[in-house]
Amino acid sequence: MLQVTVNGLLIGGVYALIAVGLTMIHGVMKIVNFAQGDFLVIGLFLTYAYYTFLPDGALPYWLIIPVAASMYLIGCIIFKLSINRVIGQGDSNYILLTIGLSFVIQNTLQLIFGANFRSVPVSDELRFGSFEMFETVFQIPRVIAFAAAALFVIFVNWFLSHTDIGRAMRATSENRVVAESLGIRTGRIYVIAFAIGTMFAGVSGLLLSPMFLVFPTLGAAFSTVAMSAIVLGGLGNIKGALLGGLIIGLVESFVSTYISVTVALAGINFVLMLVLIFRPYGLLGKRRRVA
Repeated sequence: MLQVTVNGLLIGGVYALIAVGLTMIHGVMKIVNFAQGDFLVIGLFLTYAYYTFLPDGALPYWLIIPVAASMYLIGCIIFKLSINRVIGQGDSNYILLTIGLSFVIQNTLQLIFGANFRSVPVSDELRFGSFEMFETVFQIPRVIAFAAAALFVIFVNWFLSHTDIGRAMRATSENRVVAESLGIRTGRIYVIAFAIGTMFAGVSGLLLSPMFLVFPTLGAAFSTVAMSAIVLGGLGNIKGALLGGLIIGLVESFVSTYISVTVALAGINFVLMLVLIFRPYGLLGKRRRVA
């Protein structure tokens, strides 16, 4: 039981990082990015591509700076070319756009890298390494991924509370018109929020690179997980995204261990359904008053 719990929390931390990026985009721009999982796959392929420049057996985590910078730039470019054109144009427009963007990313990656399964050639010590504590086995890739995800979530909370850009993001998320009247350039804030959300997805891909094979359509599963996490925790709530990611990791771990791996997604959907029935606004979300 303890081992299953530890495994669930460790992988749930990475799910939380994906959800935090999606939450930042939704919280500021009030849109849900259906291509978030595909941005994670871009991060995986960037890790795979950049890894060729490292010595054999080196840690891919040293690539976090170039991968994060590349994903931030990709997020800015995609926003300027596509997302910017549907801001304020209605929900159906951005839904169709981000779904279409997901297919474009998948097919572009397939054209560049092919449809074959690939793996980042890390050392066996990193891929299969582990240590034991309290009669529980901790897998090194999951521990590193969880620690990095936790640091990023802490950074986000600090960034939103203690920086001018972070406070501007919070103001924009509350009311765009009021924020603009106070001199905040909301268009610039939108670009930064989308780029940071994209960057988080790419970094999540790097953290997961020792644990997953890489192929162009891998992102669909992670998009489902990220959206389930933010709905569980409450849309636009950073702490809720963290809680939702951890819960999904635990549910996946317990269902996979005690029932079957093939029904893990069904278990996640069942928990999500229960939350929506009893708390439609999420575990940490706030009830909105409707006039």
